[in-house]
Amino acid sequence: MSSKTLFKKTTGLTEKPTHYCPGCTHGVIHRLVGEVLEEMDILEDTIGVASVGCSVLAYEYFNCDMTQAAHGRAPAVATGVKRALPDRFVFTYQGDGDLASIGMSEVIHAAARGEKITVIFVNNAIYGMTGGQMAPTTLIGQKTATSPYGRDESVQGFPIRVCEMLATLDGAAYIERVSLHDVPHIMKAKKAIRTAFETQKNRLGFSLIEVLATCPTNWGLSPQEALQWVKDQMMPVFPLGVYKNKNAGQE
Repeated sequence: MSSKTLFKKTTGLTEKPTHYCPGCTHGVIHRLVGEVLEEMDILEDTIGVASVGCSVLAYEYFNCDMTQAAHGRAPAVATGVKRALPDRFVFTYQGDGDLASIGMSEVIHAAARGEKITVIFVNNAIYGMTGGQMAPTTLIGQKTATSPYGRDESVQGFPIRVCEMLATLDGAAYIERVSLHDVPHIMKAKKAIRTAFETQKNRLGFSLIEVLATCPTNWGLSPQEALQWVKDQMMPVFPLGVYKNKNAGQE
């Protein structure tokens, strides 16, 4: 009787166990990126830039060359790497506290310049690593360690929609927002990540995939409840879809 392999680990990831909390979807995103790099056969030609945040140890998980950036500076580091080594695939892996707060100017100007890098932007609407503080993406009314009564737009303003903002820039070539709240959307997320790397391969400009992700620990929810919260609460504020696609000749 012959055996058939039904599941195997991607070579895009190392053997090191991740440090993420139960129910956190960082691990899912890692696997999708790893699978794409493996399937495109570009692992040996890829350099990733780890950010500061829950993903700070990403350089231990991706099975490609990696480097570390200071808080928020991953797009600047990636720009330097790509310009020095233009034949390499270069990506950053950043959370919303890293990218949308201290690093906002870095990502805006990288997109405006049309830097041929790919940004994986993980949006879980909160600061994860540092204890659950309010982030630039925190929803109106959402309770966090620094907004215990809920985010008040009259005091803290409104959540920032990164995809919509970056899509207005001429240097942006591919911008899409995806979610991981169920299997069909996970498969769509993988397709989007591949398209982003193909955009870089075709030298069309800057690409970013925003992934709506969970943070059960800081949200105070179970993993199952957190997935439902993404669907019910985050998606109405951060609609899924392609916001810019020069691959299809769209502006």
